[in-house]
Amino acid sequence: MEFLRDVIDLFLHLDKHLTDITSQYGVWTYVILFLVIFVETGVVVMPFLPGDSLLFAAGALAAKPESGLNIALMMVLLFIAAFLGDTLNYFIGDYIGPRVFKRDYKFIKREYLLKTQDFYEKHGGKTIIIARFIPIIRTFAPFVAGVGTMKYGKFLSYNIVGAFVWVFAFTLLGYFFGNLPIIKKNFTFVIFGIILISIMPPIIEFIKHKMAKKTA
Repeated sequence: MEFLRDVIDLFLHLDKHLTDITSQYGVWTYVILFLVIFVETGVVVMPFLPGDSLLFAAGALAAKPESGLNIALMMVLLFIAAFLGDTLNYFIGDYIGPRVFKRDYKFIKREYLLKTQDFYEKHGGKTIIIARFIPIIRTFAPFVAGVGTMKYGKFLSYNIVGAFVWVFAFTLLGYFFGNLPIIKKNFTFVIFGIILISIMPPIIEFIKHKMAKKTA
């Protein structure tokens, strides 16, 4: 329970945590942010890390002159982290192969893999881009692409576009709007809103699927 409380606190108070990290570690903040984004996208057993909200909070922090963070350098580094993370995930999936769908593993839920596979079959290669904006599916999409038949050359192009749009969109949103008085005053609700918007597509898909089954 304590771990869960710590995770929730991290999600809801990213602005304060990042401010503390910057004051303590200075330029090493870039490395910490790089590692979090890389691990969230590159390690299939770590889908719970706060990708979207972290990018937004990091952008908001970079807008403060006292942070000492450069927004351009940050975006480039985080783009590389997101790109390398998906690349690693793809090759892990390619190495393990289709047998991963046959049973549950200690750290990999078969349920998540099957949902991602369904999403992938419906949207094709665009899943690699779309999934960037959907927690959990974001982590499993490149893994499933590696397990499947997508050639790396095709995956590479989707990976570059997806990483660029995801990192630049959320970081710039935070940079330009994260320090508005109304946003700063209600930062917890903003983070909730980002998380809610991120999970809306799979929720809508789930409802549509349930309604279609009832109709059938």
